[in-house]
Amino acid sequence: MITSGQNPKIKRIRALLAARQDRAREKVYIIEGVRLVEEAVKAGVKPELVLFSSDLSPRGRDMLENFAAAGTQVEEVEATILQSLSDTETSQGILAVLPQPPAVLPPAWDLMLILDRIRDPGNMGTILRSAAASGVQVFVLTPASTDIFGPKVVRAGMGAHLHIPILTLDWPEIISACKHDRTPPAAILVADSSGGSPCWRTNLRQPLALVIGSEADGPQQAALDAADGLVHIPMPGKAESLNAAIAASILLYETVRQRNA
Repeated sequence: MITSGQNPKIKRIRALLAARQDRAREKVYIIEGVRLVEEAVKAGVKPELVLFSSDLSPRGRDMLENFAAAGTQVEEVEATILQSLSDTETSQGILAVLPQPPAVLPPAWDLMLILDRIRDPGNMGTILRSAAASGVQVFVLTPASTDIFGPKVVRAGMGAHLHIPILTLDWPEIISACKHDRTPPAAILVADSSGGSPCWRTNLRQPLALVIGSEADGPQQAALDAADGLVHIPMPGKAESLNAAIAASILLYETVRQRNA
């Protein structure tokens, strides 16, 4: 059992939770809680390391023998130490280090979601969750976006990281993926609070790359230059704009509605 906060494994976990550059260098991220670890098992993702404490439920303990049999490092940790690593108020008694999924563009896709400099971790994770639920095949971030593998994003994503390819691309690479590397080309539509056509009257059935811009700054000029059109969500009330995660979810489910009509 690990009983010291100075144990090398504990110090490594702290560094991975705290530093984007450490996660990027090792190409791993951290999940915690029984439900997320179960999701990883169902998705066929093998953890590199699993830490657990005496607080772990019988449901969680059922997974431990399978991890050990599959060659995953499994270590018991003093409960107070595991709690100190937790990103939640009360630890569920289990934490795992997972490999980041390969950043590979699928050979066939017809719905890409692009987050252009989204910096709020809660919004990022919520949008990723909606993207996975609505059938997005490619999730793209532009540089200067928050770290998709940060603890708050992972918690908000609720396992969505396990089910959708995630890439970081700049605008020339996005244009190439949508226009040159795909037949037929995909339309790039940028969400705007008031510009362009209403989403209900926009063709979202076509091969599509949907762009959601920063709440503070909106889409950058490169996104607008690349766009085939703008799309907005009609707001008959008095709100000036919608939260980015809410807007993305509405647009994604309008896409689902149109494609299943």
